[in-house]
Amino acid sequence: MTAEPAATSQEQAPEQGVRSRSQHQRRRRIVQAAAALASRGGVEAMQMRTVAERAGVALGTLYRYFPSKMDLVVAVVSEELDLLEGSIDRRPPRTTDPPQRAVEVLMRATRGLMREPELAEALIRSLLLSDVKTNFGDRMSRLLLRAAVGPDHDLPADDPRRVLVRALGSVWTMEMIEMLRGHATADEIQAKLEIAAARLLEDF
Repeated sequence: MTAEPAATSQEQAPEQGVRSRSQHQRRRRIVQAAAALASRGGVEAMQMRTVAERAGVALGTLYRYFPSKMDLVVAVVSEELDLLEGSIDRRPPRTTDPPQRAVEVLMRATRGLMREPELAEALIRSLLLSDVKTNFGDRMSRLLLRAAVGPDHDLPADDPRRVLVRALGSVWTMEMIEMLRGHATADEIQAKLEIAAARLLEDF
């Protein structure tokens, strides 16, 4: 019996592309299911079995994508950042003042998160308590830099302005915690951020 010829690279490529798209869609369903559960009951509601059932995948499949609950929470954080970045790209800050541009980005993030306070609390808690590495700080810093100096300015890695925008992001994170505890309003947070941004970003 004649052996069938091996599949060519051209034949394999479409199959791999379909599989890759399917995997991406499955991963996205999982993250969206986790975010929906967190928005109703925080991190405690993100039980792995419940997430798998809601996403329509086997529990083993879920663990292949996300080995732990914190890995899943980090993925939800990343998803929220994707949405924020897309919003900033579509509607950049209108003011030309760098500190005010940075504050506008942070307040848009605040309003977006507070539409789902349970989810916001889950995300903030994950940043403070998780041992899983997350690039949240780096991504927020890049977003603030783009807002403050413009997308066409690529600052050197050792530029001190990178430290300053990261410090502003840290101020925002702590203020979000106060807001989630019921100790601050959005207007109060904005007032504090405007003071911090004016000092930290005055030389931008």
